[in-house]
Amino acid sequence: MTRNNLTRRGVIGAFGVAAAVALAPSQILAQDKPKIKLGFIGPVSGGNAMQGLGAQNGFLLAIEQANAGDYPYQIEGVALDDASDPQTGVGAALKLVNDPEVVAAIGHWNSPVALATMPVFNRFQMPLIVWGAISPKITEQNLPEVTRVTPTLLTENKPLAEWAADVLGAKNVAIVSDTSDYGAGNAGAFETFFTEKGGAIASTDLLPVGTTDFRAALTKIKGSGADAIYFGGVITEAGILRKQQMEIGLDIPMIGISGFYDPEFIALAGDAAEGTMVSYPAAQSNPRLDQMHADYTARGFAEPESPYTKYAYDATGILLAVIKDVGIDDKVALAAAIRAISYDGVLGTTTFDETGQTQVPVEIEIKVVKDGQWVTKGM
Repeated sequence: MTRNNLTRRGVIGAFGVAAAVALAPSQILAQDKPKIKLGFIGPVSGGNAMQGLGAQNGFLLAIEQANAGDYPYQIEGVALDDASDPQTGVGAALKLVNDPEVVAAIGHWNSPVALATMPVFNRFQMPLIVWGAISPKITEQNLPEVTRVTPTLLTENKPLAEWAADVLGAKNVAIVSDTSDYGAGNAGAFETFFTEKGGAIASTDLLPVGTTDFRAALTKIKGSGADAIYFGGVITEAGILRKQQMEIGLDIPMIGISGFYDPEFIALAGDAAEGTMVSYPAAQSNPRLDQMHADYTARGFAEPESPYTKYAYDATGILLAVIKDVGIDDKVALAAAIRAISYDGVLGTTTFDETGQTQVPVEIEIKVVKDGQWVTKGM
């Protein structure tokens, strides 16, 4: 979008009034509207880029549709990369809050990044809707500027643990995760819910983010009698773990929540990915979601939808709705209006509880790698 704006300014500078006269009526009307900016932050580079790019495209699609209609403002989307890194995320957040034209933002797939940027948005009283990160700590802090349209990791781990016990028939699960808030939260949540169902935990290994050699932990698990591995981290480490698991002959199921539900996991694990299973919030089909899928395809984005496209799309739609109703001058009022909204979108009817957490009911489905692709597994 920056390149387009620069190009447009160059054309007008070169041709002056003649270029302005050549503008279509819709463009002239758009110029009469006050301009505002909305921010997006997510991982659009690195191993988690497909998640971030799909969400970024949902953000841009919602903005383009508003600009094409009778929305009272002309909106510019400012999309920034956090590279799944808290420090990079804080830098991006500071860029947004220090731009006086940025009214509000949506952000983050990684929980550690969201937890790092939230104090920035809080300090500047700028509304932030989280479109991906699922640590319970995000909304437990109850910062008035922060709301979230995705379920928490508790929401996903409980039905996964129950499914693992009742349907998969696992009795003795080994837990491997990273040491981030996200990873440790997943490990603790799964253990709690699985043992409540009568299961046992064979071992727990929490390793630093970026670990590339899981063989020592896997060798221990191989001798523990575990009948499944639960992995509580994200894509890159998940792919490496699964590949090394099969290389040492530990042929037991690997399960997890949606943190590594991504084609990149399959690319990293190769043939070893086959049979891996994750939980994912079940798609609740409705006409708005079907229309978003069609519009996304028609728009011709370079990247396919990611599982988080719809969350970013609705998060942006919520911002647009409250800005239209409340205006742009009072960010405190905007944040309060987000908390109070009942928004009919592609996710269904979104409302928020007293901490800013979505109250949309969540059911899961199980995704399994079959013939090199993620497919839905019968429950």
